[in-house]
Amino acid sequence: MDQMNEDSNNNLSPEIKAKFSSFVAPFFEENYRDSCYPGLIFYQGMRKMLQINIPARDFPSLLITKPATENDPDSGRQRPEVPGHADEIKNYIIEQAEKGKKWILGTLTANVSQHKIKILEFGRGFCIVVIPRDVKLEITDGQHRKSAIQKLIEGDQSHLISNHDFPITLVLEDDIDQCKKDFGDMAQTKPLNKALLISYRTSEGRVGITKKLVEQVNIFAGRTDKVHDVPRAKLGFIYSNNFILRAVSYAFTNTPDDEMKEYDLESSSIALANCLNQFFSECSNTRKIALKTADTTQSYIKDIKKFKDECLLGVSVGLEVLARLLYCTYDKNSNSFDETKVSQLAQINWLRNNPMWENTLIRINPNSKNPENRYRLTTTINAISDAVNMLKDKLGWSEYPPY
Repeated sequence: MDQMNEDSNNNLSPEIKAKFSSFVAPFFEENYRDSCYPGLIFYQGMRKMLQINIPARDFPSLLITKPATENDPDSGRQRPEVPGHADEIKNYIIEQAEKGKKWILGTLTANVSQHKIKILEFGRGFCIVVIPRDVKLEITDGQHRKSAIQKLIEGDQSHLISNHDFPITLVLEDDIDQCKKDFGDMAQTKPLNKALLISYRTSEGRVGITKKLVEQVNIFAGRTDKVHDVPRAKLGFIYSNNFILRAVSYAFTNTPDDEMKEYDLESSSIALANCLNQFFSECSNTRKIALKTADTTQSYIKDIKKFKDECLLGVSVGLEVLARLLYCTYDKNSNSFDETKVSQLAQINWLRNNPMWENTLIRINPNSKNPENRYRLTTTINAISDAVNMLKDKLGWSEYPPY
């Protein structure tokens, strides 16, 4: 279908194509010892800019980065490279390409002095950009993408991107201070919330299971914030996508960030959805909320806020403790959770004022002016592990090793 669409949009006759090829060929032949790329000219922010596409094989010789050294921003044109980020991008490309799936990297931005390159302008913004062999393009934005592409093209898996091209926005700028300012200006973009990114990721593994749970688990449906990392209680949200994503990984693998690509999406989501619906309907602390239909009335919002203030299961740390305990009920061979043990978990009093939680997730504030609000929530790793181990002892689940 894509090929048919391309053919229907490409209505240029073979004669016109031949004339165009014969017209541009001499320019490439004349500059064959340099790098030549078809380009588009445009103007933005009081400067002339070019848009070109560069084959992956040209990255090592044409593009350079000058990252700052640690704690010395003035030593380079970009921030110091974030350890591991380039590898994350490289692994993303490898994973998608090896599966025959589509992938994409955003446009990189580089700068060069206009006097160091040759621009053959044909009018209407069309041009050929000639970059001499001794000229380098300095990355303004995209240093990690550049590193990822270069690692791939120089490694054993270069065949995955050897036929691919990458867009470069070339800013004709040689003022170092302005180049640094450009980087700072582009870096002001607000990062997307993790909760929102989950909604745009491929529906497989723990991401796919999370998306299904948000619809299939009664207490999550209509009460999960899919945009903000911190759920907006004033809109009736109890949880956020990233809370549930982390809990899914704990429930199945006992770790917080396993992507679970090998897990069957349908059977795994059904198993955990059934387990959670059983738990939330049996637990006296959550039953009322779980059975209530989500809405935006003031009384409903008031109930949601009260639930989040009083019950540990209304916040991310409580959901994490529950997920770690659910792992103890999970049988990987049958891909199911033990209903008897899930019922045991549902009998626990998950309210913050339960003395059982003191010295683990809850610390008493002796100086509190409100005697009804003396409980301070602790979310450290040690506090969570202590709470899980405490509950295992109370439940008699000693066959599971402590955290």
